[in-house]
Amino acid sequence: MNPAVPTWAGVAASASLIALTIAVAWHGRLHLARDIAVAAVRAALQLAAVGALLLLVFRHTGLPGAMGWLALMVLIAGQVAARRTPALPKALSTATVAITAGTASTMGTLLALGVIATQARVVIPVGGMVVSGAMQATALALTRLHDEVRTARPAIEARLSLGLSATDAFAPHQRTIVRTALIPALDSTKTVGVISLPGAMTGLILAGVDPFTAIRYQIVVMYMLLAAAALAALIAVRLAERALFDDAHRLRPLEGTEGARATSGSRD
Repeated sequence: MNPAVPTWAGVAASASLIALTIAVAWHGRLHLARDIAVAAVRAALQLAAVGALLLLVFRHTGLPGAMGWLALMVLIAGQVAARRTPALPKALSTATVAITAGTASTMGTLLALGVIATQARVVIPVGGMVVSGAMQATALALTRLHDEVRTARPAIEARLSLGLSATDAFAPHQRTIVRTALIPALDSTKTVGVISLPGAMTGLILAGVDPFTAIRYQIVVMYMLLAAAALAALIAVRLAERALFDDAHRLRPLEGTEGARATSGSRD
């Protein structure tokens, strides 16, 4: 057994950290002890189930199974990214398409150029990182877009009243939204190796890979994460913008807001 990999006994011993966390939460009366315990148990069960499924995929399905796994991750990621902004029109489809585009473009480029192997044990973990990065950027973009539409509605409608198209009226907000969504990816790229060693590099080093080999892999990972985040955020904002305006370039009211209720009331 690789000495760098904890044994099951070691995993059980690490549960003492959860016990310590629960004790801190209980002593501080944070009312989080139950949530911490449930989260810890769920994490262990979910990871065990995923490990068993991955073992089957690696041994029996190959690349088609890996692609199916990525498709499932994208669908789940779309639901997670859209969950915080249910008032946005077509939030779920927008988030899913954006994450799909960011993931497919990035992974497709790396696979076509032979940068990463086409083996399932490579495609799934690398693709998982890409999906996660695209999901985070999409969620941030949609959340910020929702806030911008609510707070800047008068300014947007003022530009529309002056004859600007929906694209031009929303352009200043679009740039702000995309920049905000890319902050985590940009900060991670700027500080990689300085503040912390990222997951891919750490995993390879723990597995006994030469540090310079691990560095090459990590550079590829950081580049693909940044590209996936940028594509997903931009596409999410563009699609959401189309859903926000009607064919007459009028800004639609958000569901659940006062404007939506007023519109609904006037129709009644």
